[in-house]
Amino acid sequence: MKNGNKMRVVIVGCGLIGKKRAKSLGDAKLVACCDTDKKKALDFSVCHENIPYFISIHDLLEEVEFDIIILSTTHNSLPELINIGIENNKHILVEKPAARFSYELEGFYEKAEKKNCKVRIGFNHRYHRALVKAKEIISSGQLGELMFIRGRYGHGGRLGYEKEWRAKPSVSGGGELIDQGSHLIDLSRMFLGDFVKVDGFACNYFWKMPVDDNAFLSLRNKKGNTAFLQVSCTEWKNTFSFEIYGRKGKIEIDGLGGSYGTEKIIYYKMLTEMGPPETYSWEFPMKDNSWEIEFKEFVKDILDDRKPIPGIKDAIENLKIINKIYKQSGYDYNS
Repeated sequence: MKNGNKMRVVIVGCGLIGKKRAKSLGDAKLVACCDTDKKKALDFSVCHENIPYFISIHDLLEEVEFDIIILSTTHNSLPELINIGIENNKHILVEKPAARFSYELEGFYEKAEKKNCKVRIGFNHRYHRALVKAKEIISSGQLGELMFIRGRYGHGGRLGYEKEWRAKPSVSGGGELIDQGSHLIDLSRMFLGDFVKVDGFACNYFWKMPVDDNAFLSLRNKKGNTAFLQVSCTEWKNTFSFEIYGRKGKIEIDGLGGSYGTEKIIYYKMLTEMGPPETYSWEFPMKDNSWEIEFKEFVKDILDDRKPIPGIKDAIENLKIINKIYKQSGYDYNS
């Protein structure tokens, strides 16, 4: 790392998410990019002061000095790239879900520990303003002991959606469940911890593709606290709804900005005499800054030598749930 605390970053995967990451680096310096599609890599480079571009990560590693590698490729490529990053002593920010199957990440946590490499999983929803506010309310004890979570997340797809890479099992590892579902699972684990009982099913109702377009989950932790979740790409009006119920009140989060509507949070404080609760609400009409906050947290992970959360173990637990639901539903994506 040169120039004090200014991190040098490379991005592997120059698609939509790679572009979002490039805009969210704060004081860090983007020094190179890589994509197996030469045109994507070149176009990305041109948009970022003609930084060096590569179609091979091995060539990039030979020619460029850097501190952080951001991995934003398709799911099937992520485990190999994580391994390469660790082998080369790089800190890694990898997009969710980090792999298609939990076993693809086995041994990476221990390997990263030995190499002193920080590996953070890109679950940026944790850093949306409403989710940060919810965590603050819960941490203060105002909601009391948590009881259950109810979450819905979905979009309506687009013309040709069934032909995109997410509809190819060998590339994506699944459909809507592994896509938006991994976010809801991660948020539920953030508030309720590990789940020991996993029930539900994934199915296809509308899109003519070999992966799921809807999934329904019931997840329970050791105490019996439940997360009841649904994800869908037949949600004709884009929706994000996340409700957290405690013994003293309820938090309701709606919207993520953009087509999902204004991001807002409502805290319902239960009164001792019961009846209608006191209501407090916050709205966040400004631009989403979760990507920037997440990256700042990763830089802190590195500078303060702290364990990234969510990390590799969180990705494994997330994928175990997803893989189990797929197996129960008759989707053998691992064949």
